[in-house]
Amino acid sequence: MAPTVILQPAGRSLCDEPLRIAVRRLAPEQPVTLRAALRDEKGALFRAHARYRADAAGRLDLERAPALGGSFAGLEPMGLLWAMQPDRPFWRLMKWDVQTPFVVELEVLDGHEPEPGTLLARAVHERHFLSPGVRRVPVREGRVRATLFLPPGPGPFPGIVDLFGLGGGLLEYRASLLAGKGFAVMALAYYNYDDLPKDIDVIHLEYFEEAVNYLLSHPQVKGPGIGLLGTSKGGELGLAMASFLKGITAAVIINGSVAAVGATIYYKEESVLPVTIMRNRVKMTKDGIKDVVDVLKSPLEDRKSFIPVERSDTTFLFLVGQDDHNWKSEFYANEVSKRLQAHGKKKPQIICYPETGHYIEVPYFPLCKAALHNLVGAPIVYGGEPRAHAMAQVDAWKQLQIFFHKHLGSKVGTIPAKL
Repeated sequence: MAPTVILQPAGRSLCDEPLRIAVRRLAPEQPVTLRAALRDEKGALFRAHARYRADAAGRLDLERAPALGGSFAGLEPMGLLWAMQPDRPFWRLMKWDVQTPFVVELEVLDGHEPEPGTLLARAVHERHFLSPGVRRVPVREGRVRATLFLPPGPGPFPGIVDLFGLGGGLLEYRASLLAGKGFAVMALAYYNYDDLPKDIDVIHLEYFEEAVNYLLSHPQVKGPGIGLLGTSKGGELGLAMASFLKGITAAVIINGSVAAVGATIYYKEESVLPVTIMRNRVKMTKDGIKDVVDVLKSPLEDRKSFIPVERSDTTFLFLVGQDDHNWKSEFYANEVSKRLQAHGKKKPQIICYPETGHYIEVPYFPLCKAALHNLVGAPIVYGGEPRAHAMAQVDAWKQLQIFFHKHLGSKVGTIPAKL
């Protein structure tokens, strides 16, 4: 009998679900190499491999057997996914069409590297972004360009606006997965999409206010307020929205800046001016990649750039990568906390993740350690160590769900992801 790969769930799973990988019918204590690969929508190939040894009965279960080396080592049941590396430099795994899955190919080869031998078994598995019953609704309402994801069932549901960072476009993969947990989530584009501005020289919060009001007035969304989820530039905008706009009950800021960066933020007659950029503070890593972590002047010195968070009555959760090299996320979170408390506001919750970089993604997405930065015009280092970053992504996903369920008053429990 030939060896076989056993996957649980079998043919398909959600992208934030753990996947149990096992191999049966190997020889007793047979050395094997497992390889995993997926191709993104732009054609980039992501791959990982690890060396294993079957047990005395010829079985291999990645929940019990440690990897003996390769892309990772040790007991890492999901390592073949989170340790994947792209075949092109400075490339970040992203999903543009959530209606199609990522297809993961798994191979079992005889022996260990450098020269693993015969292909013993293979399996194909689909990683999906839409839970059964989740509805995807394109939104073109007034100026608002977005996609709303509604959970199955009659509702109404707690509403969340989801914002990504520089690069623009409309990224839906976090919103689509989060809708499967009982939230009505609107992935909001704000530039470089459809008829929206191509660049982000200025930001008018009236656009975001229109989006918040659209979501609040939706019959499937329960009030009285909504949630905000923002990463990077989206975190900065989330802080600005919570400071100037009404109707935002709870906000999760993932590695966001409390300073306006690269563009003036306008709301009615008021403005927050961009923080000074000190280009002479760019450093180079030993690999010749730019490190811009010290480039932005502190908003404590450049006070015109400090977003007036003290005006906000929003409840905040900050998720911070302590090795973020895009900007000083931990410093910004702590300064927000100080300013809120100095003005008699509620102390925000701050969760810091060691050895974790800038792009804290949904669980099991591989670490993007360096990539092109649109504002810099060159690749920069984003920080993070693969295993610690992977663990942080799993925990952050769980924490933000707990936070939103608590503060937006939903009754649905989270579906825990685990490594």
